[in-house]
Amino acid sequence: MQDSPQSPQGAGASLRIGFIGLGAMGWPMALRLREAGHELAAWARGAETARRAGQAGIALAGSPAELAAGAQVLVSNVTSTEDVEQVLLGAQGAVHGARPGLLCIDHSTIAPQGARRIAAQLASRAVGFVDAPVSGGERGAREGTLSIMAGGTPPDFERALPLLRLHGPTVTYIGPPGSGQVAKLCNQLVQVVNIQGIAEAMRLAAAEGAPLERVLQALGAGFAGSRMLDLMGPKMAARDFAAGIQARLHEKDFGLLEQAADDAGLELPALRLVHAQLRALVRAGWGRDDTSSLLRVLESGEAPHGASD
Repeated sequence: MQDSPQSPQGAGASLRIGFIGLGAMGWPMALRLREAGHELAAWARGAETARRAGQAGIALAGSPAELAAGAQVLVSNVTSTEDVEQVLLGAQGAVHGARPGLLCIDHSTIAPQGARRIAAQLASRAVGFVDAPVSGGERGAREGTLSIMAGGTPPDFERALPLLRLHGPTVTYIGPPGSGQVAKLCNQLVQVVNIQGIAEAMRLAAAEGAPLERVLQALGAGFAGSRMLDLMGPKMAARDFAAGIQARLHEKDFGLLEQAADDAGLELPALRLVHAQLRALVRAGWGRDDTSSLLRVLESGEAPHGASD
């Protein structure tokens, strides 16, 4: 007889895990779950993704519903709120194959209100949901050094925790469903406003003829020092715009941030200015390059559209 979805989930227990979203972040995360001894299956929208999964020996389901029917835990890592709703709640969504006790863990970055809505609909079918967005980029996913911010009921979070810890040493429980997404959006706000500041500093230093490497050395030794300065400053100085995280994803996240600020009646001027710069970056054709390309926006002299357009 098959184990029920409510079987013990201790660190040594092998689980049947379904994975949706085998992209740049999801692929190494899925492989890490399998390397930990879990039984992995997946659903893939794209033919190339399905081919790669098949070649790696990952069983493929015909739909999210079919995938959920054989899983104890379902993990998703897709792009937008709409994508998560589609794969979990849509016509062929996981909810239609889920048995009571299934746990869904979503690593996407989506709207907090969307996460709350999804959690409520799944809860009505006795399916758990943890929103667990991550920070650390593709390198963190490959190396298992991601930082994870989680929202959900305490019992659902405790069930998810052994799996979350496989992806990184820092897992922070924030609060009820949607709370992980709130923390992730705050993370993106601090992170990308910082990148914009670094770009402006590099633009000013270059205009004044100062050696960028020495300026970075001086900044890093003072209160301006930060992990983002250590990462983005050298990339800008070397004009290395190869994507660590594609800028278009940060632009998407800032759309979520701006909507959240509007919903809360907040005026957050740095958010709106940087969102305008990110939109200009994407319009210039650099959306699949690194967010350090904010420097190129400044160099191009493009005047971003108004913050509210």
